[in-house]
Amino acid sequence: MDERATMTVTWPDEVDAVFGGDLTAALAYVTPAGGTVLTPVAPIGLRDRAAGTVGFTTSLGFGRKLERIAANPLVALAYHCRDHGLSAQPGFALVQGRAEAQPTSEALIEELGKRSVAYLGTPRRGPFWDRWLSAYYVDRILVTVTVERILWWPSSDASGAPVVFGRPWPDAPASQAAPAKGTAARLDAAKLAKRLSAPHRLVGWTGADGCPVVVPVGAITAHPDRIDLATGGGLLPEGGRRAAVLAHDYRAHLVGLRERHSLGWMTVDGHDGHATFYPHSSGGFVAPPNKTLLLLANGFLARRGLKRARAAQRKSGTTT
Repeated sequence: MDERATMTVTWPDEVDAVFGGDLTAALAYVTPAGGTVLTPVAPIGLRDRAAGTVGFTTSLGFGRKLERIAANPLVALAYHCRDHGLSAQPGFALVQGRAEAQPTSEALIEELGKRSVAYLGTPRRGPFWDRWLSAYYVDRILVTVTVERILWWPSSDASGAPVVFGRPWPDAPASQAAPAKGTAARLDAAKLAKRLSAPHRLVGWTGADGCPVVVPVGAITAHPDRIDLATGGGLLPEGGRRAAVLAHDYRAHLVGLRERHSLGWMTVDGHDGHATFYPHSSGGFVAPPNKTLLLLANGFLARRGLKRARAAQRKSGTTT
């Protein structure tokens, strides 16, 4: 019998306070090459302890992550910061599980809209906003993650050994094969390190059981050809592998979000929580610090992305 299909994982009150209060979490999903991608999402408190699920929503117009999840549903959600949220509970929670995306009904959209007010503020309404933000607010996908494992650290820097709920923690993964283009940095690492200066930093990789693993990054040290990362725990696996680094910051209601991410090669030698990262690619964005400008930008990006998603569906003969 498939253990993943039968196990229901629940969690204590202090972890539930984090799940219910965090304004943002970091989603990690697996790439076809066996690496990971880290991106911020807004979970708006979506969780069901009895069912053992957590979740988040995203616009169909921001569909790249949905394509990756459909190809490989093993994901992780890192609840890593309490800024502008609804709870002051300290701690770092890493959820690993299997994600399933589904279109939202009108009733669910209304329910999610009411729920989101406490986290994201009152939505803009009116003839213009209803039309402009339709792809952002209405054409949404609910992603539900059936929890397989939770790693919980009472300290927000994830120092020390975690408490594990659910499936036992697997052995460390073996080193991955080096990329065809080599492992050396392909970007100016020192310049990238400056862009990774946002206060919330994470590093992620794929674990031995195929689930992404994410831990917070404390200090970073820049060199022209590499970036040294310091983490609080001992989960970093020895050897070399594809990895992702995310740095981000935001204001209340996720206004003024700035994000920088990088994919590359990570090496670890020892169990002291230190890693060396060789960046291969980088991207990011800075959202307007004004709510009106932010909504205008979100509407534009969601409409453009939705148009592309529907064109791809027509080409492949699929529908949502």
